[in-house]
Amino acid sequence: MSEVQRYSISDDLKRTISGENETVFRLLESRFSVEIQTRLPGLTIIAGEDGDISGVFAVLDQLKIAARNGRPITAKKVERLLEPLELTGVVQGEEIPSSPIFRNRLGVSVFAKTPAQAELVKAVEKNDVIFAKGPAGTGKTFLAVTLAVASLERHEVERICLVRPAVEAGESLGYLPGDLKEKIAPYLRPIQDSLSELLPAEKLRRYEEAGAIEVAPLAYMRGRTLKRAFIILDEAQNTTPEQMKMFLTRLGPYSKAIITGDATQVDLGKGQKSGFVHAMQILNGIPGIAQINFTATDVLRHHLVKDILMAYEQKDK
Repeated sequence: MSEVQRYSISDDLKRTISGENETVFRLLESRFSVEIQTRLPGLTIIAGEDGDISGVFAVLDQLKIAARNGRPITAKKVERLLEPLELTGVVQGEEIPSSPIFRNRLGVSVFAKTPAQAELVKAVEKNDVIFAKGPAGTGKTFLAVTLAVASLERHEVERICLVRPAVEAGESLGYLPGDLKEKIAPYLRPIQDSLSELLPAEKLRRYEEAGAIEVAPLAYMRGRTLKRAFIILDEAQNTTPEQMKMFLTRLGPYSKAIITGDATQVDLGKGQKSGFVHAMQILNGIPGIAQINFTATDVLRHHLVKDILMAYEQKDK
């Protein structure tokens, strides 16, 4: 005799926790010997003689907590929730973050979503220079920008300076059409996208007009000293050692810097050494300077991106 029960959940949360092609639901079906139907509002759970509807409900409760707190919902997360169940029969509770890093322009809380991201947040609290190394899609840049905006909103710093090398234009940018802002726009677009997601358009415009948020190519940092600033150097693998030294020595009193990069995606000319890799080697172990390593397991994009990166890493090894 089959048992049928309804599980109450909003359509938005249902989509969030279902995973790619509802892989999370399929995993729960296999583990608890049930059928999960999603066509109607909420979820319909159908269990035969060996089915465990209460177990499904317990896991779904924890996944809802995770989703509401901005945590990524993946098959791996479900498997971690089920690990203690195999031994104790009890689903391990989802750790609820004590507070969000920031609330974006829509009021949605931004949390660290992976162990490496959480490590980066802690490192910023204790250090003034942080190197964040890892592949694309791990949220390095977005999290760094979020931390910077949160610091500005709390009046811990007076300005944010967001910097990127413009490698393809040889840092001169002269041959591109338009004024300076139009010339550098293609290289700074990813940072602008992060800012637009975090801040309402009007507030972002006011910050930029007041000079509280500055987005600029690396070449324009020479000769400056940045005091009470939160500085982010993105795509730092495309700096030379000389450029990296120039950037690091711009740091003034009461300032912080996050340097992000992917050592496997260096676009410098043949024979040129990456200043990002060089700096991480020679500055390792200095108090006040932290290094955070992101890996393919921290990728938050399409699930195949993680598999692709891991395949390339294995090939390199």
